[in-house]
Amino acid sequence: MTATSKTAATSKNAATSSETGKQIDYLARALKAPRIREAAARLGDQARDAGWTHEEYLAAVLDREVSARDASGAHLRIRAAGFGATKTIEDFVFDHHPGLKRDTIAHLGTGTFLAKAHNVVLLGPPGTGKTHLAIGLGIKAAQTGHRVLFATATEWVTRLQAAHNTGRLGDELARLRRYGLLIVDEVGYIPFEQDAANLFFQLVSSRYEHASLILTSNLPFARWGDVFGDQAVAAAMIDRIVHHAEVITLKGSSHRLRNTGIDTLPSARTENTPH
Repeated sequence: MTATSKTAATSKNAATSSETGKQIDYLARALKAPRIREAAARLGDQARDAGWTHEEYLAAVLDREVSARDASGAHLRIRAAGFGATKTIEDFVFDHHPGLKRDTIAHLGTGTFLAKAHNVVLLGPPGTGKTHLAIGLGIKAAQTGHRVLFATATEWVTRLQAAHNTGRLGDELARLRRYGLLIVDEVGYIPFEQDAANLFFQLVSSRYEHASLILTSNLPFARWGDVFGDQAVAAAMIDRIVHHAEVITLKGSSHRLRNTGIDTLPSARTENTPH
């Protein structure tokens, strides 16, 4: 091939590549998948050099798009959950809780309990990492495609009271059932009046065997009657919560007390509630 012929061939290939690039760009926009254009260009040379088949190249491009969408979707779900602070399982200091099994938390982090509509209950004194674990598990759930909402127990009651006052309680409970996970933080810090306790009981009952809860409390179950002002209501609520649940009692040293040089709390233990 002469130099003139090579130059002409190169120019033709460049023109073809440019037209193909424009077509990919148009199709990516039409599919609302803008990252396909970038992945196609980035992987093109790699595919040619490695001798990929057309199918392998297509699979690689689509895999990049799906991964990017998953990451973007997870970010949006985490923001929508209302965590307030980002606390991950990876950042949790297990060394402060020698009785807490990493494998138990890692298994919960896979989200299998969500598929079964099971619950997680984290009990223990203030400062022992209950909220950290709850948020960490919530972030894991969001990353695996589940919608999550986080609020304190009093915030949940306020929300339900507003719905009840406007005649929308049934609709609100039904809407909340579409969330794979609700996190109820700080059960027991403030006692509930009877109406509030009844609303909270309805929230728990509406999710029973339909969708999951994670609850944190500074009180053992035996003290929940004091919180809800009615032993019968508390017992019925606990029954629904723990019927399918992982109950973890944290008794490790308080993170906040440790910062002051005080370290008086015993180690943690994990309780597996029979299913």
